[in-house]
Amino acid sequence: MSEQNATPATAPQDENQLIAERREKLKALRQAQAEGKGVAFPNDFKPEHHADELHGQYGEAEPEALNGEGATKVQVKVAGRMMLKRVMGKASFATLQDATGRIQAYIARDDVGEEVYASFKHWDLGDIIAVEGHLFKTRTGELSVHATRIRLLTKSLRPMPDKFHGIHDQEVKYRQRYVDLMTDEAARQRFAARSRAVSGIREFMVQHGFLEVETPMLHPIPGGANARPFATQPF
Repeated sequence: MSEQNATPATAPQDENQLIAERREKLKALRQAQAEGKGVAFPNDFKPEHHADELHGQYGEAEPEALNGEGATKVQVKVAGRMMLKRVMGKASFATLQDATGRIQAYIARDDVGEEVYASFKHWDLGDIIAVEGHLFKTRTGELSVHATRIRLLTKSLRPMPDKFHGIHDQEVKYRQRYVDLMTDEAARQRFAARSRAVSGIREFMVQHGFLEVETPMLHPIPGGANARPFATQPF
């Protein structure tokens, strides 16, 4: 059973084993690239839309405006880290998270192709993927992207933290801040607010004639005093 489909009753897999499995998947991607069958880390995709922007513009739209007969399809190109994945036979749902928020993608085998869909089923949580398609609303009213094309942009080699409990160890939060920002929306909002505050202070100071300079903090050679170095006498 894959890690994204594991149930609470399933014993957790060893993290080293999961990393080894993901490295094998990356090895297969590199091998396919060597054979001219794609690129392991493509860098030619540029998202044209973001989750927060799409929710703000179409989140309150009536389903008929997006799904109805004769409705104009809103084409979008998004990319993000796959945080959730639900595989259901010939169709699946995936939740992508970009820098602004999350949006759901609906991925059907008949729309993206059998070979691509088979590959998608082996992608892992944490992978960064690109999705192109049109917006629609599900039966529950959730704004989603009906995918017509998907691509794996970056293979994640480490498993994501537990999606229900997140990171509890404060030391890990400090040392692996990037993981904390991936999983904790409140932490991400705090750092976004901090970044805006620092940027505002810097802009204010520059406008009033101040200069920003860097002072040395880490020295390759220990020092601090102006005394001459000397050698001690052996006993």
